[in-house]
Amino acid sequence: MALVYIGLGSNVGDRKANCRRAIEGLNSKGIVVMKISSLYETKPWGLKEQPDFINMAAEVETGLPPEELLAAVKDIEKDMGRDSTVKWGPRIIDFDILFYDDIVVNINHLRIPHPLLHERDFVLAPLSEIAPDKVHPVLKKTVRQLKEELKDA
Repeated sequence: MALVYIGLGSNVGDRKANCRRAIEGLNSKGIVVMKISSLYETKPWGLKEQPDFINMAAEVETGLPPEELLAAVKDIEKDMGRDSTVKWGPRIIDFDILFYDDIVVNINHLRIPHPLLHERDFVLAPLSEIAPDKVHPVLKKTVRQLKEELKDA
C-alpha cells in the first residue's frame, strides 16, 4: 500500500459538505482515509474573481498505482457534478495528488509531487497540520519548512 497525500477544495454550493462527500468518495473507491485536516477557508488562487474556497488535505493509503488513483479521483469529481471549467475557476470539488510515497511522476497529465504545492498556502496549511515532517522528494524540505518559507516570502 502506498501512503498518499491529497489536497481537496471546493467553492461552489455547500463547500464543507462537498469536501466531506469527496472524502466519503475516496472510501467508496477503496482508498483508505487515514487522516484529514481541518477545513480552511481560503481566497482563490490564480483566477481571483470567484467565491472563496474551502480546502483540506487527506492522508490516504491505496493499492492503486498513481495513474489509477488519478482516474479514481477524477471519477469522484465527475460523480459529484464537476464540469470542465476555466483553469483555476470555480468548482464543486477538486482533488490534487500532492505526494505519492516518495516517488516522482512526470507524465503529460500527472505530476507528483504536485508542481505548485510549495507556492500555495491553501495546500501547505492543511498539509502541515497532518504531515509537517513529510519531506518533499525533489525540494528535500519538509512541509513545515516549505510553509515557513512561503510565509516569509
